[in-house]
Amino acid sequence: MTGLTRRTALAALASGLIGPSLPAGAAEEPPQGAASPPGAASPPAAASQQADASQALWNEVIARAQDGTVYFNAWGGDDHTNSFIGWAGERLRHDAGITLVHVELLDTADAVARVIAETQAGRRQDGGSVDMIWINGPNFLQLKQAGLLFGPVLDRLPYAKLIDRTGKPATMTDFTVPTEGYAVPWRMARVAYVYDSARVPAPPRSIPAMLDWARANPGRLTHPVVRNFLGATFLKQALMELAPDPAVLARPAEDAGFAVATAPLWTWYTSLRPALWRGGRSFPENGPAQRTLMNDGEIDLYISFSPAEAATAITAGTLPPTARATGLDRGTIGNCSFVVIPANATNKATALVLADFLLSPEAQARDSNPILSGSETVLALDRLSPAQRRFFDDLPHPAGLPTEAELGPLLSEPHPSWMTRLTAEWERRYLG
Repeated sequence: MTGLTRRTALAALASGLIGPSLPAGAAEEPPQGAASPPGAASPPAAASQQADASQALWNEVIARAQDGTVYFNAWGGDDHTNSFIGWAGERLRHDAGITLVHVELLDTADAVARVIAETQAGRRQDGGSVDMIWINGPNFLQLKQAGLLFGPVLDRLPYAKLIDRTGKPATMTDFTVPTEGYAVPWRMARVAYVYDSARVPAPPRSIPAMLDWARANPGRLTHPVVRNFLGATFLKQALMELAPDPAVLARPAEDAGFAVATAPLWTWYTSLRPALWRGGRSFPENGPAQRTLMNDGEIDLYISFSPAEAATAITAGTLPPTARATGLDRGTIGNCSFVVIPANATNKATALVLADFLLSPEAQARDSNPILSGSETVLALDRLSPAQRRFFDDLPHPAGLPTEAELGPLLSEPHPSWMTRLTAEWERRYLG
């Protein structure tokens, strides 16, 4: 494929999508009726000029990205996500000559530590080995507070205007922290509990009921190690329901407030632990390890961050056909996964192109396919063209998908400091 053909194909990924969203730093139009500065263009002309400028800037990104490489640092513990990233790499290589290298992480904190170390070694603006990170929570907060993110980048991306910023406000905040354009939303997620309906005809619908169920069915419930984000989420989800005042969870955790808010959680968990798989003395490493335990008949109930997990796993043959997913009556935590570009990334242009491709209706629909991944899209479907909407209209609806009523209300993530402190306190209490 020639360079010209590749560049044309890459431009086609965003054709027709440079629209009214303003690039970072652009001024808004004056209110209707306000006087324009002398010599200023009329609002329609100004809007056209702004669109032309945005297109010119994006064309420059395309030119720089052509035939380049991007090192995408993303957790490698989920086969479905790994396959999706592999597919995205194939598309970018075919259409743009871009090589996507998936740097599979055991822990996102490893990539964050590498960015910090390389910056301290003098690679502040360029020369870093990390081009993009799949991130959220405390890791995003750490890089943002340290000023180690490139951007703002969001409104430079053509597909960003399709994001459902109003209907899905989590696309603009990460664990209560405003992203301010430094993070690009990729996929939505929310807590669900996967269970084997052949053995659990009526799964628990509250945190206290979960304790009762576990006591009646010892060894049939587990959660990942608490250092894993899903293990920490198991504690956060319980805390959301047990805290005397859940509103405090939206603010940074402080010593006195943390002790008061978490006291009911530790009472609950201390009672629950002996009824967990292996008596709460060991835990699976991550979400896929839980899935294996259920498929092997060792457990009947576990936490997931994907309501489509049962449906996806049934199709893949990694869970029995009787697997189902449900939520809680008072709701479950939901959030958005983001990608960020470090300030010292070597391949910023190719990272921008990858970030924009992840927002494309084609990529979003593929990631939403419950047979492949089952993530919820970050896009507003009513903003899509008929051709773009067909990507979603053609998605399958396999057995095992929960209804909105079964999932219950959507709850916002606590401030990231709660996750950090919960992990440390759990380890102090139960590993010390």
